Amino acid sequence: MSFNVFKNTCAGLLSLALCAPALAVTPWQKITQPIPGSPQAIGGFANGCQIGAYPLPLNSPDYQVMRPDQRRYFGQPDLLAFIKRLGIQANAKGLGTVLIGDMAMPAGGRFSSGHASHQSGLDVDIWLQLPRQRWSEQMLLKPQPIDLVDANGKTVNQRLWQPRIETLIKLAAQDSDVTRIFVNPAIKQQLCADAGSDREWLHKVRPWFGHRAHMHVRLSCPAGSLECLDQAPPPPGDGCGAELQSWFLPPKPGSGTPVKKEPPPLPPLCQALLDKHVL
Repeated sequence: MSFNVFKNTCAGLLSLALCAPALAVTPWQKITQPIPGSPQAIGGFANGCQIGAYPLPLNSPDYQVMRPDQRRYFGQPDLLAFIKRLGIQANAKGLGTVLIGDMAMPAGGRFSSGHASHQSGLDVDIWLQLPRQRWSEQMLLKPQPIDLVDANGKTVNQRLWQPRIETLIKLAAQDSDVTRIFVNPAIKQQLCADAGSDREWLHKVRPWFGHRAHMHVRLSCPAGSLECLDQAPPPPGDGCGAELQSWFLPPKPGSGTPVKKEPPPLPPLCQALLDKHVL
């Protein structure tokens, strides 16, 4: 999807963080513990919930969890397993410490701020910095992101860009459970320039507004989640051509701020969870 198309719509499964301020405060925050039951991701990534979620262990040699006080570190078992795999791989390659940002709330659902997706326990934000030394508890509570994109919005800051950042993104993209990774268009462009002949993984890496300091990793629906709604697969090819370049074009005349829309109705099972546990 191009930037110009984004300017005209902010709905559907790809409604990510930029659209989040339009969402009203939601009751999902009142659910402070996972809903018991067999793990299930329900509905869509931007309109769903989860049952049987697990908290990501906060003490691990493979990664560190930021802002644990916000309690956004819950997800489906597949997501927790992916994070562990990625941390182990990054450590084995000497990349540094993997920093984990937001996952989902205990029952998933809509955030009051920060995201429009991350609702079904299959999304995670991973920062694109890899500290050589583990962060203190205070640093994790108030992390400082590093903006990797130049002020022009078209290129990465070469003083800050490091090959190990690309290695981390590539490791995530090559994981069989990962269906999409969202990064800033300038970061995608840098990945395209550096990839060489090994380009198959690039089609999972999708340009999206923002995402200047982190990647947003999305997993496919687990086999046992029968009410989970997957996205269509990314288009074939490496995504480094006309689609990517469209993100750097000026907005078309007449395009403006998208009209705010009410969130769509919840999947019936998610609404039933709210009725039982909150309303």
